[in-house]
Amino acid sequence: MEIPEDLVLVGHVSGAYGIAGWVRIKPYSSDADALLSAKTWWLDKPDLHDVEMMQAKIHGEDVVAQLMGVADRNAAEALKGATVQIRRSHFPPLDDNEFYWIDLIGLAVENLQGEPLGTVSDLMDNGAHPILRVTVPGEAVADKAPREMLIPFVDQYVKTVDQAAKKVIVDWGLDY
Repeated sequence: MEIPEDLVLVGHVSGAYGIAGWVRIKPYSSDADALLSAKTWWLDKPDLHDVEMMQAKIHGEDVVAQLMGVADRNAAEALKGATVQIRRSHFPPLDDNEFYWIDLIGLAVENLQGEPLGTVSDLMDNGAHPILRVTVPGEAVADKAPREMLIPFVDQYVKTVDQAAKKVIVDWGLDY
């Protein structure tokens, strides 16, 4: 079996749902569109393998799904703790100026003056808006994490995201 190179971790199985073999998925994003739209999921229990998703729906903050070959509650419970990955190519298309977080990680960040600030290492959500976590280049110091900048991902600060050039332009100073 060939494992796709564009797999993205999108959630994990938190347990069974009902008695007919449905599983409960805890998505790692507040928007579970990718989970709901992809027809093939990759689970890592007992080892990484693909499984066809037959049905899925939102249930509170979770996703519940019926998977091919999972016929009863015991089979669903056996998958508890498995991570769920889907191919990036199976994510639903986005509108202009919308981005999946996974596509922003690794992009270079520079300010309006052309000064390099670092690289997007992660994003986090503070409830009001996402925040770019930018790892600042520099010498690594033993026993210390690299310095990082936290830049609100809002129009006031993020001016351009150019995925083709792998660059984010921000209105942010070196001394912030």
